[in-house]
Amino acid sequence: MEKLTLDLVILVEDESDIQNVSASVGDGSGVEEKKSTHQDVADEESKPESTSTIDTSDLPPHAVLGMPALSPTMNQGNIAKWNKKEGDKVSYVFDIRYLAKIVAPEGSKEVAVGQPIAITVEDAGDIEVVKNSISSSSVNQKEKATQHGTKSEVKTQKTNTARISPAAKLLIMEYGLDASTLNATGPLGTLLKGDVLSAIKSGKLSPKPASSKAKASSSSQSHQVAASQESKSNLKQSDAYEDFPNSQIRKVIAKRLLESKQNTPHLYLSSDVTLDPLLSLRKDLKEQYDVKVSVNDIIIKVVAAALRNVPEANAYWNEEKGEVILCDSIDISIAVATEKGLMTPILKNADQKTISAISSEVKELAAKAREGKLKPQEFQGGTFSISNLGMYPVDKFCAIINPPQACILAVGRGIKVVEPVIGADGIEKPSVATKLNLTLSADHRVFDGKVGGAFLSALKSNFGDIKRLLL
Repeated sequence: MEKLTLDLVILVEDESDIQNVSASVGDGSGVEEKKSTHQDVADEESKPESTSTIDTSDLPPHAVLGMPALSPTMNQGNIAKWNKKEGDKVSYVFDIRYLAKIVAPEGSKEVAVGQPIAITVEDAGDIEVVKNSISSSSVNQKEKATQHGTKSEVKTQKTNTARISPAAKLLIMEYGLDASTLNATGPLGTLLKGDVLSAIKSGKLSPKPASSKAKASSSSQSHQVAASQESKSNLKQSDAYEDFPNSQIRKVIAKRLLESKQNTPHLYLSSDVTLDPLLSLRKDLKEQYDVKVSVNDIIIKVVAAALRNVPEANAYWNEEKGEVILCDSIDISIAVATEKGLMTPILKNADQKTISAISSEVKELAAKAREGKLKPQEFQGGTFSISNLGMYPVDKFCAIINPPQACILAVGRGIKVVEPVIGADGIEKPSVATKLNLTLSADHRVFDGKVGGAFLSALKSNFGDIKRLLL
C-alpha cells in the first residue's frame, strides 16, 4: 500500500486503502508557510472555487497544510486518519506548532493535491481565533450560495411563462397543460415544442381545466407515461452491475491515453519478421554460455540497434517550437502490468548494453514497478516504447503512443506458418517458419512514410541476422 504518514495525518492515494491503514505515525512534512497578505486573497480568487476554499486573509500568523502528492502521477488523495485533534501540539524538526483547524475530516475522498486540509498556528492563543474565523467564513459562503440559488429560482420562474411557439401551443391545447408551469428554453424565453414534449415524457404535468375530451386524452397519456416509467424502472432494477473504483494511477493513465489519441496523429505501419534466428540465438546462449534471456530482452536489443541505425526515428515533437527534436540517447520504455495499472520503466542507453545486461536490468525494473518502488527518473521520460503481448494469444495489435514520445512498437505472438523456400537444388519446397508481427504506432508529425519504412527495414534486417548484435 502506497501511503505517506505525517505527524498529523495518514494519507492514501486509493480509496480502497482507507480501511487498511494502520495507526502508525511518522515524521511531519508537506507544510507550506503562508503570510496574511492581500496577495493571498488575490491568489485564492484566481483559483477555481471548491467546497474547501477558505479565506485566510484575516487570520493571525499561521501555516496551511495542503494535500501533498504521494507520487508524481497523483492529483488527488484521501484522508485515512487524523493522528492529532484540534488544539493538539505538533512538533516539527525546527518548530513547534498547534493544530488549529482540520479543514478536511477523516474519510474525505478525492481531495485535490494542494487543497488545504488543515491550519496550524505558532501561538496556542490563536487556536480559537482561527476556529471562529473559519466557521464564520463557511457560514457566509453557505448564505451566499443560498441567496444565489433563490435568485436563480426567481429568475427561472419569471422566464417560464414567456412566448409560446405555434407547435407548443397545439400540444398544450391537446394535453390540457398549464403553460406557466413549463420550463422555456428557447431564445428570449420562448416555450418550444421540445419543452412541452420533455414535460410530457417526464410525467410532471400540471393540467388546467379543460373539456371532457381533453381530460380523457390527458388521462390516457398520463397512464401511458406512468406505465413507460414503471417498465424502465423494472428494467434498471434487473440490471446487475458492480462499481469498480479506479486507482489514482489508472485515472492518470486513462486521461493521458485519451489525450494521446485526441491530440497525436497516429500513423500505423505493420510488418512480419522471422523469429527463428532469435529463438536459435536464445537457445545457444543458454546451452553454450548458461545465459538465460527472454525473447523480449533480445527484441529490446534489436529495437535499440535499429534506432541507432535510423536516428530520425529516435525523436519527438516539440509543441512549443513546432518542430522535431532528435534525442541524443536511446532510452527504451518497457510496458509492465501492475495491480494499480500499466507502468513504463525505462532502460537507458539500451543500444550500449549487452543482451545479458538488458535482461538483468529489465527484471530489476519490472520487480520495482510491481512493488511500487520505481523512482520518478526510472519511469519518466524515455524516447521509445515497446508493448509486448506475445505471452498471450494475441497475433497483432495497435498500441497507443505514450506522450511525449513519438513511437511505440506493438509485439504480437510467434506463429508457425508454412512458406515456400528455394532449396540448394533450386527447387521450391514448403518450409515451416515462426513469424512475428510488429506494428508501429508513430506520431505522423515526426514519422513520415520514409522514416517509418526505413525503421521497419532496419528491424527486419536485425531479426534476419540476429547474431551480429553480439558484436
